[in-house]
Amino acid sequence: MSHRLERIQLAEGVYFSAVTDPKFKHNRISVNFITPLTAEEAANNAIVPLLLRRGCKSCPDYTTLERRLCQLYGAGLDADVLHFGKYQMLSVSIQCVDDRFALEGEKITHDCAALLADIAFDPCITNGSFDEEATARERQFILDSIAAEINEKRSYALLRCKQEMCAGEAAALRKYGSAETAAAITGESAAAAYRRLADHANIEIMFVGAGDPQAALVIFKELFGGMHRSSFGYELCERKPAPEQVREHVEEMDLAQSKLVLGLRVDGDESDYEELRPFRVMTALYGGTPFSRLFNHVREKLSLCYYCAARYDGATGLMMVDCGIESENKQKAQDEILAQLEVMKKGEFTDEELESTRLALRGGAKATTDSLGGIESWYLVQIMMNSNISPEQNAENMSNITREQVIEAANRVHLDTVFFLKAKGGDAQ
Repeated sequence: MSHRLERIQLAEGVYFSAVTDPKFKHNRISVNFITPLTAEEAANNAIVPLLLRRGCKSCPDYTTLERRLCQLYGAGLDADVLHFGKYQMLSVSIQCVDDRFALEGEKITHDCAALLADIAFDPCITNGSFDEEATARERQFILDSIAAEINEKRSYALLRCKQEMCAGEAAALRKYGSAETAAAITGESAAAAYRRLADHANIEIMFVGAGDPQAALVIFKELFGGMHRSSFGYELCERKPAPEQVREHVEEMDLAQSKLVLGLRVDGDESDYEELRPFRVMTALYGGTPFSRLFNHVREKLSLCYYCAARYDGATGLMMVDCGIESENKQKAQDEILAQLEVMKKGEFTDEELESTRLALRGGAKATTDSLGGIESWYLVQIMMNSNISPEQNAENMSNITREQVIEAANRVHLDTVFFLKAKGGDAQ
């Protein structure tokens, strides 16, 4: 079936969006606060959904909340913090079995939506503060998450390259903020952040599942009816040109396998959504599949690395290529990665490679509809990209990308920064 998004405005900056599919047995409802990501407010914003999931005034503690979730046929509650382009997305969500499986005709979807509305919009804030003990626990979770970034060397190297490449830009910021700002979070500062989000963030309420979205819509319509608040339009990150002189950064660490990351910038207009599909195909052909140029030539044919992959972020206009290598192969690997980019720019790839890539991307696009979370994530991105294309349409469009479009996309890619996480020796990571 076609997974079309139905979207209505409830108040200034507040939207309710729904996608239904009868193949599922569950419904997923989420409240997403979307706000510009800043170094000053990121940490306090990030703790908000973590505190919201701990309870609300109608269910003020874990015991009461868990009992209520059990009564709702074991509904699941979750919270998340995401970084998308120049924005921070703070989410609380609930997933429940559809009403048609209720044993005694209970209105599970309606009741779950009501509980989620309480959690998101009637939190346990007393005298202008979240509970300090709860705040301390979630603050430590954020600090531990930031400290743990270094443990996964591949993602750490990608983060460090982006930080060096995009210093001063929102793309370089952590979704949890810095350790310094996180350590300063208090119950009062977290409550102030919540009030800012409730008043000024864009609020995207999503319903995905088999049931009737009207059961949830009625709850949020009543909540936001007649409310006055501010809002903003979604924008992609400003495209900046690559510098004339490529920047290089080296960091040494005790590990056996070095990590090389090449940060590249894409020329173009950040408002041009239509550019994304050719870049998706180009990036996959270059380094996004097991039969890509980077995998076949840099890894398999020349044995210069343990892995080598490329990824493109349409929200920022950045392409990152990363690989795990022996330190002595750094320059050879870098040269070959760039040589394969030249292959892409000259169109020296086969029709079979292009068609295999299009088929792989088409299959991946269709797989988006296999889960409630996949559909929700897809449409949240579409909303923030000012688009409304369905996964099925995206899959079809991938099939129509031409060789000329791929070549044109490749010629808009330019090397900006090289980050080398150099091994000093020790256990493999």
